[in-house]
Amino acid sequence: MRVYLVIMDETEEAGKALRFASRRAFAASGTVHILALVTPQNFNAFGGVQATIEQEARDRAEVLAMSAAGNLFDESGKMPTIAVREGTGQAVIREYLEEHPEVAALVLGAADDSNPGPLVSHFSGVSGRLQCPLFIVPGALSEEEVDRLSVPDNE
Repeated sequence: MRVYLVIMDETEEAGKALRFASRRAFAASGTVHILALVTPQNFNAFGGVQATIEQEARDRAEVLAMSAAGNLFDESGKMPTIAVREGTGQAVIREYLEEHPEVAALVLGAADDSNPGPLVSHFSGVSGRLQCPLFIVPGALSEEEVDRLSVPDNE
C-alpha cells in the first residue's frame, strides 16, 4: 500500500499538498499520513506560562491535523494516520521517515512566491538522500490543476 506523508500547517500550500496526496493515495488504493509539527518556542517564560504556551501550540497543531483528517475522511471515506510531534521540522520529518519505512512519498507544498519555504528548500536540496521520492506541489496551482495533476492518466 502506498503511503503519502504530508506535513500539515496553517498555510494554503499545505492544503494543496494534502489534496494532491489524498487524490494520489485514493487512486493507488493507498493512504495518507498527516504530520503536524509543533515548533519549539524561541523564548522562555516563567514556568507555568511557558507550559501553557507550549500546550496551546500543541493543541493548535492537533486541531489542525484532526480538521484536515476529517475533511479527508469526508472526501475519501478513509481516515489518515495522524501524528503530532514537537521539534524542528527537518529533524522531526527525518525521524518520522526512519520510523515509517512504508512511506512511499513525502509531499510538500511550495509557497507561490520567490521563497518556497524552509522545508521545501531543505528537502529539495537533500532529495537524493531521502529514502522515498519527494513531491513538491507548486503553490501557484489552482485546485483544479492540483486535481488534474494528482492522478496519472494510467491510474
